[in-house]
Amino acid sequence: MIKKLISKLKRYWASSSSDRMVRYLRNNGVKVGERVTFHQRKNLVIDLTRPSLVEIGSDVEITNGLTLLTHGYDWIVLRNIYGEIIPSSGRVKIGSNVFIGFNVTILKGVEIGDNSIIGSGSLITKSFPPGNVIAGNPAKIICSIDDYYIKRKEECVSEALYYAKSISTRYDREAVVNDFWEEFPLFLNAQELPMGLPVKKQLGHMYDQYKKNQKPIYKNFDEFIQASKKHIS
Repeated sequence: MIKKLISKLKRYWASSSSDRMVRYLRNNGVKVGERVTFHQRKNLVIDLTRPSLVEIGSDVEITNGLTLLTHGYDWIVLRNIYGEIIPSSGRVKIGSNVFIGFNVTILKGVEIGDNSIIGSGSLITKSFPPGNVIAGNPAKIICSIDDYYIKRKEECVSEALYYAKSISTRYDREAVVNDFWEEFPLFLNAQELPMGLPVKKQLGHMYDQYKKNQKPIYKNFDEFIQASKKHIS
């Protein structure tokens, strides 16, 4: 009784921050890499009945509602018919540089390769190779990560212009630099660090590479805003 209470309190405490959740999982025997972020923890279900079967790589972003299972209890039906226990378990390995969307379920015996994106609501029933966008119930490969990169490079410009225009339309004010926490690479040169804009935080350990390679589409913020005014939504 006391052990159960202590266990619940530890789990509750772990849900109060991403770093605490990482420590909690490691302390329970799960292998967790570096820079792993759990954005929402209260609806997180990671099967700890067999923690040696769970491995999470580095640079993994986990959003709300992940369920990760290393075993099945469906054998209870077989027991009630045949009088036998037929155990069911399997490893779950999540590679490095993986994004997991809302309400994803990963079943036992699954490996997600590096550099993968898993869409919201996906049911992962089988393993997938590195470098893919995965989504669906059951999940399947939607496209390669390279194709997704090209697609997003094209779409993000139109989306940013529409967002800028929506600010002036909705709030009757001109958009300001600090409105664009993710869109800033479109109009900032690599050396600019405006007050209030979390450039370094957003780029993380890739900031130095950003400074070397960044080439904004627009010369400056004013040119970006002028383009947004001409944008046809």
